[in-house]
Amino acid sequence: MKFCLSFVSVVLTGITALAELPNDLPPAIPLWSSGAPGSEARAGEAEVFTGDNCGNVHHPSIAPYIPKRGKSTGTVVIICPGGGHSKLCLGHEGYALAEWFRDRGIAAFVLKYRLAREKGSPYTIQDHAMADTRRALRLVRSRAAEWHIKPDRVGILGFSAGGELAAYAAMKHDPGQPASQDVIEQQSCRPDFDALIYPGSSASFTVEPGMPPVFIAAGYSDRPDIAEGMARLYLKYKAARVPAELHLFANAGHGFGYRHDAKLSAATRWPERFTEWLIDSGLLKAADTTEQ
Repeated sequence: MKFCLSFVSVVLTGITALAELPNDLPPAIPLWSSGAPGSEARAGEAEVFTGDNCGNVHHPSIAPYIPKRGKSTGTVVIICPGGGHSKLCLGHEGYALAEWFRDRGIAAFVLKYRLAREKGSPYTIQDHAMADTRRALRLVRSRAAEWHIKPDRVGILGFSAGGELAAYAAMKHDPGQPASQDVIEQQSCRPDFDALIYPGSSASFTVEPGMPPVFIAAGYSDRPDIAEGMARLYLKYKAARVPAELHLFANAGHGFGYRHDAKLSAATRWPERFTEWLIDSGLLKAADTTEQ
């Protein structure tokens, strides 16, 4: 995965400073109140931050960005930041985009998942990161009435390593366990739509009829397994007759993410293309997406 730390160059002093997280972050909601399965003993450990990158995640959570009551479109996006499964790039692949969605009436939740490739990590992608991803989908659906969202418009969006999680969530899911005493586990973990933003490991992605519709965006100058891989993935969706939209931006590489102050280009305007796709797909109403 491309190195994803965001840097601000201080011209006068020659000092380079790490980008910092916003001061007004919403309180995180743990996916499991007593700790994630297999990580209960480490749930109290503090996360480690380097600028806007996060590591040492043992108590996975979601940060809620909920539109004001009466302004919600009912559509939901769970955001999985990238970081090569060794860190979470929460700035340009997390909180900034969540704010953008919220301001347009789309509820957003930034997922902190356990990291399988962090130094010394006991976790794996399929057993732990994916358990966190599926739990996030269930948790959001379990509180749909409280957050004024529609449980049949809960989608997932991932960048880079987080894009892998979003892809796997669409590939393998279940309808929930109605007999479970845990109301969260009663909910389905199937995303209603999928958004893959320059995801990694696309060679392992499979597509079958009936999977959720997908929006794909990547840069022409990204490494071949991503840039060319997304073209091949689109053809898999086409062959399976699963609705798909693909954007390969000619002047972009890996890690363009979303930043409020980015220079305008086709690639930096991809969230607008994504909301248009949601509208075209019947997952969002055009009249409800103007900035509040």
